[in-house]
Amino acid sequence: MATTTMQAMTPQQLTKKILEHQELFILDVRNTSEFDNWKIEGIGTEILNIPYFDLLDGVDEALDKLPNGKDILVVCAKEGSSIFVAEQLVEAGRTKIYYLQGGMKAWSEYLEPVKVGDLKDGGELYQLVRIGKGCLSYMILSGGEAAAIDTQRMIDVFEQFANDKGARIKHTLDTHLHADHISGGRLLAEKTGATYWLPPKDATEVTFDYEPLEEGKEIAVGLSKIRIQPIYSPGHTIGSTSFIIDEHYLLSGDILFVESIGRPDLAGKAEDWVADLRTTLYETYKNLSDDLVVLPAHFGKVTELGEGGKVSARLGDLFTYNPGLNIESDDDFRTLVTENLPPQPNAYQEIRQTNMGRMTPNEEEQRELEMGPNRCAVHDK
Repeated sequence: MATTTMQAMTPQQLTKKILEHQELFILDVRNTSEFDNWKIEGIGTEILNIPYFDLLDGVDEALDKLPNGKDILVVCAKEGSSIFVAEQLVEAGRTKIYYLQGGMKAWSEYLEPVKVGDLKDGGELYQLVRIGKGCLSYMILSGGEAAAIDTQRMIDVFEQFANDKGARIKHTLDTHLHADHISGGRLLAEKTGATYWLPPKDATEVTFDYEPLEEGKEIAVGLSKIRIQPIYSPGHTIGSTSFIIDEHYLLSGDILFVESIGRPDLAGKAEDWVADLRTTLYETYKNLSDDLVVLPAHFGKVTELGEGGKVSARLGDLFTYNPGLNIESDDDFRTLVTENLPPQPNAYQEIRQTNMGRMTPNEEEQRELEMGPNRCAVHDK
């Protein structure tokens, strides 16, 4: 039945449509510069940008460009402008019109929990997909305990998810000092009484206490003694640390992605860290089992979303088809990861300072710092 009134579409409903490759037409009414920087993408979606100010005197310009029969979602930064435009479209006789509830601000913050798999002794591993930002967090659940890895700043989601699973958060861990989003790991640890772990080589300027995440340390989660084995894997940052969970999953942080590799320039040390990055990828990772399932901290393209939204790949397969793992020459590798890189993430210096505890922006300021794509990979154009 065609809807003749405007309806809200939540970020959760939009995520479902994207993950199921449903057809959707998006009319984005933000300024062109904002749209070009960051937009909603999906395999079943088409998108058109007409700035709101071009539609203030009427939506005639948009009407002949909108398809009939498809759901049409109007999108803006915070929802107000999209409600105005959506109402005009309904008044003009168009049906199946929606607006994105909370706008791109809400889209940027939504987390979709995706089960990765069961662990050997009864535990579970979940990936929390921040689909509008391309960030990936993880939660290990076992025997009534939980560990959160690369936690986002929306810590209520992690608390609620653990509560729903009947688990107490015992550990929070960051694979490295993030530059594209504000970590919620320390705050979540403070709120729940958990231990916060951070690689010490990334923590030389932090202003808070933490437990040093070093090679050789094992962190137990739950009665089943599931262990997280950290592997020092520098390159994206000097402290970057990977985890092997259950001898089956490799949490690679921002070192290795499904379709790319991590960039070494977000702390201004690209030339210094190139060799570390190559050693980590071409020696440390190469010596691991091909059958490990790689679970990165980010994705750059919607094509990296697999079944149910899960972002993962077998390590051996990545050594076959990931372009960043197939560069024979050291010089070619250095050129790839230091030249012609995508733009750096928005406000990445301020985000790093916040994650060190050296800046304390309020919630709205944090939200503004994070707006836009993550751009942590070499190939994220």
